[in-house]
Amino acid sequence: MNVGIYGTLVTASLVLLLGNRLVGWIPLLRSYTIPEPVAGGLLVAIVLLILRTTSHIEVRFDTALQTPMMLIFFATIGLNANLASLKSGGPLLLRFLGLVIGLLVLQNAVGIALTYLLGIDPLYGLLVGSITLSGGHGTGAAWSKVFAEHHGLQSATEAAIACATFGLVMGGILGGPVARLLMRQVARKEVARTESHGDSPTEPPLAFEEPKAEQATTPAAFIETLALIAISLAAGDALAQVLAGTAIELPTFVCVLFVGVVLSNALGLVGKPVLDHAVALLGNVSLALFLAMALMTLKLWDLASLALPVVSILVAQTVLMALYAIFVTFRVMGRNYDAVVLASGHCGFGLGATPTAIANMQAVTARFGHSHLAFLVVPMVGAFFIDIANALVIKGYLALPIFH
Repeated sequence: MNVGIYGTLVTASLVLLLGNRLVGWIPLLRSYTIPEPVAGGLLVAIVLLILRTTSHIEVRFDTALQTPMMLIFFATIGLNANLASLKSGGPLLLRFLGLVIGLLVLQNAVGIALTYLLGIDPLYGLLVGSITLSGGHGTGAAWSKVFAEHHGLQSATEAAIACATFGLVMGGILGGPVARLLMRQVARKEVARTESHGDSPTEPPLAFEEPKAEQATTPAAFIETLALIAISLAAGDALAQVLAGTAIELPTFVCVLFVGVVLSNALGLVGKPVLDHAVALLGNVSLALFLAMALMTLKLWDLASLALPVVSILVAQTVLMALYAIFVTFRVMGRNYDAVVLASGHCGFGLGATPTAIANMQAVTARFGHSHLAFLVVPMVGAFFIDIANALVIKGYLALPIFH
């Protein structure tokens, strides 16, 4: 059964409404701050799995809009990035980047160690490590092709897709419970501050902090922002093509984000700042639709094809992510409310993807209050630096004698 592009868009919209209702109806989902796209999308994916298993009916969605929605989201992150703000948060950004790199190294170390214990090819340690978990579906597909063609790793692509799917699901589920646990460790005065929804009532929220807030904008502002996003997409795609095959090749979404940063700050210098309300509106809509499409189209049956050793490594990586967020990310980033939100976001892209990290943080801040620091640091590290760092870490591991 094939669902066209318009039917897919309708379904994604209904998934978001379903997620909203589920979080409102089920106290457990609210208590553990599960993001609405995760709640709705995962339920639909499970229903489709049952339908395929019991009735042999497979529903195929036309996901042509999924990538554009993701790119629009990253363009709005770039347009929302103020270099002066990034400069002020520089030391904390570097500290968080160090934590992210530390997790990349640990994920691969744990993966390789477990392959020796389980008696399988150590390349699976990288594949079920930072390649598919911190890297996601795109990085997993790229590296699995290399492993299959140059190292003879059997079923590498199938395993990579299944592992990235597992990570996307767990990244969206884990962030809320980790934040709930850590909130108990935050000082009472910090909780009181966050429950008042912000450090100062006069300080406006950042673009992604209030996804449900009404954004006052005009048709002209909306069209102007849409034009900037379109420029970011077109120029970012062109830049990605120019860099393709070079030593500094970058994913398209990173190039799109970079162009957005340049546009935003260049306009700011000439006295034409980007209109924050329109950016927030378009960014939050594209993020929600992308996540809904990504989760409702998950082929959960791919997970059933994973061999026991790979499943064992994935379980260990999930435990590692939770422990790292609780005992390392939270503590190093200051043991305060901002650190709680950062830990939740780290779970999102440490196992899944940057959009999942933002959704995790939105679920936490919607309940406990703003965290400007988290929404300043996580998008830039998760969207830009992590791919570069991950590529360097993976290549460093592949240089080890065990892979030659």
